[in-house]
Amino acid sequence: MNDDNYVEWLVKRKDPAYAIPLKILMIVLCVISAFLAMQTIFGIVFLLAAAAGTYFVFLNMSVEYEYLFAEGGLTVDRILGKARRKRVFDCDKEDVQVVAPADSFVLKDYERQGAKVKDFSSGRKEAKVYALMYQKGADNFKVLIEPNEKMVGAMRRTFPRKLVM
Repeated sequence: MNDDNYVEWLVKRKDPAYAIPLKILMIVLCVISAFLAMQTIFGIVFLLAAAAGTYFVFLNMSVEYEYLFAEGGLTVDRILGKARRKRVFDCDKEDVQVVAPADSFVLKDYERQGAKVKDFSSGRKEAKVYALMYQKGADNFKVLIEPNEKMVGAMRRTFPRKLVM
């Protein structure tokens, strides 16, 4: 396999606006249930439920996307809490229609076709986001990613006419 066309890249998603208040709320709920656990037997049940809820909130707020570009195909995995991995997107180079910066004029015609948007970017304003227009059967998708320069170069070598700069 050619190492020039095998690129991995990890992007951490920006926490949503509700993440910090939700985390504070869960911590306060744990503290209150700890005081209740000292006084009643039902407090122990509330403490266990609050602790489990807090664990899952903290685990699911930390999201990273790993892009793997190999042999012309792109695979995106979602990593929750730096522990659980799930494949959320997979495509072959034959199904890719065009790859361009997300604000490019080239995408206007594809967006009129009613493509479903899948956002695998960090959500930061300063990020260089690319849109990958992808068709599988009758479904059209607009996939938002943040590739690094090495991945953009590998895409350029693999499908030079489909990559718009």
